[in-house]
Amino acid sequence: MNVQDRQAAADTGRKSIWNHTTPVVFAALFDWPFRPKAAFLSVAQRWYTLSRNMLFLLVAVLTYWLLIPDLATMQTLSLDWVLPILLRNMALMILLAGGLHLYLFTFKKQGKKLKYDPREDLEKSGKFSFRDQVHDNIFWSLASGVTVWSAYEVFYFWGVANGVIPTFGFAENPVAFFAWLLALPFIMSSHFYLTHRLLHWPPLFRIAHKLHHRNTHIGPWSGMSMHPIEHILYISSVLLHYVIASHPVLVIYHLFTRSLAPALSHSGFEQILVKDKKLIDSADFHHQLHHRFYECNYGNPDSPWDRWFGSLHDGSNEATAMVKERRRKMYQRKPATGGA
Repeated sequence: MNVQDRQAAADTGRKSIWNHTTPVVFAALFDWPFRPKAAFLSVAQRWYTLSRNMLFLLVAVLTYWLLIPDLATMQTLSLDWVLPILLRNMALMILLAGGLHLYLFTFKKQGKKLKYDPREDLEKSGKFSFRDQVHDNIFWSLASGVTVWSAYEVFYFWGVANGVIPTFGFAENPVAFFAWLLALPFIMSSHFYLTHRLLHWPPLFRIAHKLHHRNTHIGPWSGMSMHPIEHILYISSVLLHYVIASHPVLVIYHLFTRSLAPALSHSGFEQILVKDKKLIDSADFHHQLHHRFYECNYGNPDSPWDRWFGSLHDGSNEATAMVKERRRKMYQRKPATGGA
């Protein structure tokens, strides 16, 4: 059964759960048998169209040239340069996540077009801080998310300024720069899969990841609403730049994709529309399924790990039954054993 057939078959049983669905499609780069043309197009689309990757790369370039202090200034940790980085990152988070929330949920400019979840309003209940999902999500995104993101950035530039973190210039090594660009989506996706599976280990889930999973009906502020432990693990893929030489623009881009992109991937809408015309791709059904069913789709479609390790939920009723059984086994209590 092909993707379209599976989608049609599953739609019948999902009308009460979803307002909108799409096939779960992975990057063609990992299809087997290998399809060179499809693989090339999947990579080209990432970098030569108005995509999240291109958007964050452009903002990273502008940030590097306009908003990063001289290296000499950053040799000593000081609020004079650390605080502006924190405030800049906070402003970017508010601009993107806050702007999307206003557009999609407050003013409902897109209505329910391409919205996965049929519910209109986010929750107000006691499971959230302040008994309000939006306020809860904003608090954890800014107080913890922006702080951890900024700390990784500050220590990177402090290390570069003091010569303890390797780096290179674009002019001296453009090949390495573009090699990093091509590799980063797979690196980040693989790291996300591994750390995400770790966070679903029941003890760690209860301590940290449960906070993020309060959100079943997700919105732009939900993406970075995490416990500090999860933020540290989630963004830690950037540590690769601490030991392997790269360009500072790549580090800023890496941090943007980890910290800002979740506002889009958790928007709840497949695409952002302006007057019914696509502006940019936003969320995917793959991760929407994860927030609904938890123990599935730990990675994202940039890497094949969910397919290869049996954690894929393709949207079908069969997959839902499989995931529910996995959850039962993971969280069931072992019966007490009596004495002789």
